[in-house]
Amino acid sequence: MMVLPPEPTPTLQQLLAFYLEAGVDCALGDAPINRLEEPEPEPVPAPAAPRPSVALNPLRPPPMLSVPRSEITVAPDAAIASAREAARTAPTLEALRTLMENFDGCALKHTATRLVFADGNPQARVMFVGEAPGRDEDIEGLPFVGRSGKLLDRMIAAIGLDRSKAYIANVIPWRPPGNRTPTPQETQVCLPFIQRHIELVNPDVLVTLGNPSTQALLSTREGIMRTRGKWIDYDTGTRTIRAVATFHPAYLLRSPSYKRLSWQDLRAIAKVLQVAGA
Repeated sequence: MMVLPPEPTPTLQQLLAFYLEAGVDCALGDAPINRLEEPEPEPVPAPAAPRPSVALNPLRPPPMLSVPRSEITVAPDAAIASAREAARTAPTLEALRTLMENFDGCALKHTATRLVFADGNPQARVMFVGEAPGRDEDIEGLPFVGRSGKLLDRMIAAIGLDRSKAYIANVIPWRPPGNRTPTPQETQVCLPFIQRHIELVNPDVLVTLGNPSTQALLSTREGIMRTRGKWIDYDTGTRTIRAVATFHPAYLLRSPSYKRLSWQDLRAIAKVLQVAGA
C-alpha cells in the first residue's frame, strides 16, 4: 500500500492570499477568536423576583420591540417603487445624492461603509458606468480608485481624457459584502437612481463597463463579447444618448489579451466625441 506524503503546511502568505480570494479583506475585531475552543459554562442566574402584573390598557397598543436598523427589510416591489419615486423627484445631482444617502430600501447600505456616488466632472461629455464599488472604493467613497481604477485612468488617458474631462459612477452605489455579485433585486432597486443620474449629467456619450452594467442599462441579455463596440441609442426620456459597452478594467486585469479590443472601443469613443464636438 502506497503511503502518500503529508501535504506541506501553508505559509502565512498563502493563507492570507486564500482568505483574500474568498472575500475576507477586513478584520471585524481586534483579537482573534478560536471558534473550536470549548465555551466556558455560564453561571446560572438567580431567579428574579416576580414582577407585579400590570393590567393592559385596551386603548393603548402594546410596546414595540426595537429592531436593529440593519435588520429592517423592505418588500422588493415596495423598495423599487420607492426608489423610482425618490429618483424622479431629484432636480439636481446634489439632491439625488442626498436622497440616496437617506434611502433605506437597499440592504447593501447597511453593510457598506459609505455611499459611493460618483467622481469626475459632472459637465463632462462622456460618462462611464461600472457595476459596484469594491473595498478601496468603499473606504474612500469614490468609484474606481483601486487597481481597476488605475487601469481605467490609463485607458482614458490614452484618448486624451482624465477625471476632469470624464464622469464616473456605478449602477450599485454601495459595496456588496466581500465584493460578491449584486443580486438582481439589488440591481433593480438601485437602477432608478443611476438612470436619473445619467439623465442629470446628460452626457454626449455613455460607456457601460462590463457585462452587469451593460445588461442593466442597455436592456440586453447578450454577453459583453457580443455587445462591446456596438453603438446603441440610450433614451433618458428627455434625450437620446449614444451608448457603447466595453470591458470592465477588472476583467482586463484578469484577461489582458482583451486589451486590444478595449483599445478599439476607446478609439471609437474618441472619434464619436470628436465628431459630436465639431
